[in-house]
Amino acid sequence: MSGRLFRICSLVLLSAALASADDKQPPANPSWLEKAPPISKQTRMDLIRAFNAELVYIRSPFPMGKTGLKLENGVITPDREQLQLLMATYGPAAKPGDMAMISDIVIKDRLIHFEINGGPVKKKKWYQRIEVGGMGGTVPVAPSDSRANPRGSFVDLVFERSVPEMTPQQLKDLLRPVFDFNSKSAVEAYLETVPPKVKEAITNHNVLVGMNREMVIYAKGRPPKKDREKDGDTEYEEWIYGEPPSDVDFIRFVGDEVVRVETMKVGGQKVVRTEKEVNINPPATAAREGERPGQRRPAHLRPCLHPKPRVRTRGPVPRRIRQKASRSGPLIRIRTRLQTGRWLHGHPVQQTPGILGG
Repeated sequence: MSGRLFRICSLVLLSAALASADDKQPPANPSWLEKAPPISKQTRMDLIRAFNAELVYIRSPFPMGKTGLKLENGVITPDREQLQLLMATYGPAAKPGDMAMISDIVIKDRLIHFEINGGPVKKKKWYQRIEVGGMGGTVPVAPSDSRANPRGSFVDLVFERSVPEMTPQQLKDLLRPVFDFNSKSAVEAYLETVPPKVKEAITNHNVLVGMNREMVIYAKGRPPKKDREKDGDTEYEEWIYGEPPSDVDFIRFVGDEVVRVETMKVGGQKVVRTEKEVNINPPATAAREGERPGQRRPAHLRPCLHPKPRVRTRGPVPRRIRQKASRSGPLIRIRTRLQTGRWLHGHPVQQTPGILGG
């Protein structure tokens, strides 16, 4: 009896231990990050050798310009809506499924900086703007650089404390939200970034109502025929796949979204689908048409709401202007390189050395 009781108690304790082990799920950051010491000089060199000029597939959209991505605790910032707005404003540097090259890697105190496809737009050095003039025109002193107009971007992998000691494979795992090092093709990399229902449809070469153009291209390829029509006030584009006597698919787009799929079977049967089958986040091009309700643009992307200041040439100020100035604000006299003594009325002026004067 005592042996049986002992076995029962052992089973209870074992099940409790297993349950407690299941409750301790690994956090967003791997456990080795907390125990790892700061990165050594040799590991810095090994990581730079391993990742510099490495070809990767993109898992997250990268905008062009000076704004890149920040990856911290597995979370990407800016968020998806801000990324769509940035890509609509400045254009995409890389989209999910694209192949890119890591052109530079810089390891700092708390982050690792990765640049892709030449990195973002960089400020020129002062000596790169010097030109020497002669009878044949002007020639820059500094040699021309083919990478002077990069169209890439960057991502900063941020850590809570200092950059820890790690292997190249561990760093690849941390970069998994933005880079795919394991895919063998662009289609395979792109399929990892879409919902399961869309992934299954693309694999089976089917089109769902609600897909965007990029998804249709991955599913069916580029269309052999296109047709642009107008239904009332709505303009649409129809992609046509196939020719008789085989099945013919008519994929209708309004904007960047599939709104109608019509299939003409060999036997003459027509199948039409218009009900939305998959809900995809709105594409970046939608941000050009206007902001959605409740969405607020970042401050640096909002248009200037202040009117241009009215400028008057040098000379005595008319009485009408003086009377209006007494009500709305002082008159400020400014000097420029081409015209001196202008009157600027009713608006504050930022005093820049060499521009403003008495």
